[in-house]
Amino acid sequence: MTESKHVTVGSVTIGNDLPFVLISGPCQIESRDHALFMADALAGKADKAGVPFIFKSSFDKANRTSVSGRRGVGIDAGLAILAEVKAALGCPVLTDIHGPEQVEAAAQVVDILQIPAFLCRQTDLLVAAGRTGAVINVKKGQFLAPWDMAAVAQKLASTGNERILLTERGASFGYNTLVSDMRALPTMAQTGYPVVFDATHSVQQPGGLGSASGGQREFAPLLARSAVAAGVAAIFAEAHDDPDHAPSDGPVMLPLEWVAPMLAKLKAIDAVVKG
Repeated sequence: MTESKHVTVGSVTIGNDLPFVLISGPCQIESRDHALFMADALAGKADKAGVPFIFKSSFDKANRTSVSGRRGVGIDAGLAILAEVKAALGCPVLTDIHGPEQVEAAAQVVDILQIPAFLCRQTDLLVAAGRTGAVINVKKGQFLAPWDMAAVAQKLASTGNERILLTERGASFGYNTLVSDMRALPTMAQTGYPVVFDATHSVQQPGGLGSASGGQREFAPLLARSAVAAGVAAIFAEAHDDPDHAPSDGPVMLPLEWVAPMLAKLKAIDAVVKG
């Protein structure tokens, strides 16, 4: 058995042998008020369920399907909002980065730098992120096998930073379709690093709406339950108070009212699996 590595961020410790952590928030930062509202609502639901919570939202969505897609508020405004969320709620915060030039500024504010799936093999980005000493969450590319993530983790660890999370978000399966292979989770866990399952992006249909991605959010809780049963360290699930009118990833984000019932079931499954 591979020894499970633990990654601590703020008051939250993440490990494959520890109770699962929730990483959640709206896909992109839409405004200061919306981010604070969502963070407060999700933190409250997680606290009531007894689940450690990390707030996630992106200041820029650089890989939108269409050039006309809304991308977010930008790095300066976005980082200021994330700093305010962190100060107000005391929870760790996570955001995406897309190039080495964003790394230093983001690392000064957020606790976890996230490498998007399409960029998971970009060596310069990984090395720059690793050198900050921040926690790095790398999403497995839809084009990678789960065992390929060992080499991705090695790029980060080469900087001396082993505060690494590895996220599964489905694999490309034909056109506009992703499929989640639960065998990927224990395979990635063989690295020892905490494994995260992205329940909402795993039900995405990339480009499925022509000028935007579609999705089947109704299956996200099912996949989350399956992943917790497989023993993951964390569940990543984007959420929104009005997902049908969200500027990005609306078809896959969880309505707020789904979160508490989902957490109750996940908590019960996690307790059985991890004793």
